[in-house]
Amino acid sequence: MANPLKKAAIYLGLADEEEIEYTSEMTSSATTPIQTTNRAPVTALPRRTPARQAVASEMNEIVTLHPQKYADARIIAENFREGVPVIMNLTQMPEEDARRLIDFASGLSLGLYGRIERVTSKVFLLSPVHVSVSGEGAASTAEVDNTFFAG
Repeated sequence: MANPLKKAAIYLGLADEEEIEYTSEMTSSATTPIQTTNRAPVTALPRRTPARQAVASEMNEIVTLHPQKYADARIIAENFREGVPVIMNLTQMPEEDARRLIDFASGLSLGLYGRIERVTSKVFLLSPVHVSVSGEGAASTAEVDNTFFAG
């Protein structure tokens, strides 16, 4: 342990003596095989196809939901995450919960590269990235937040 950089790293708390000694042993005995007995087995997780890789021709469903409380956001998120467009009708929700749900849906659509569009004053469409929506002047996410309860 004559290396001053190693000593400085230990002094500053950037490394432990054991780590330094272990790495120096590894480099000095490169020809000697090192046995590791404290390793846990690794299990591969199944890969799901992300919604943004889905093909538009596979879409055969649109979900319409009428949430009554903020806890219904989970159903919206599960459907949207699977690549299914979601229509949210917020007319049955209290105003405060509706605002929270719009904030949640805006973040959800942004995080999954989708879009949120205002259809009527309290009806919104969440469309995944592989779904294109055409029509007259679709609102952006920023406009949805600013005009949610206006007029």
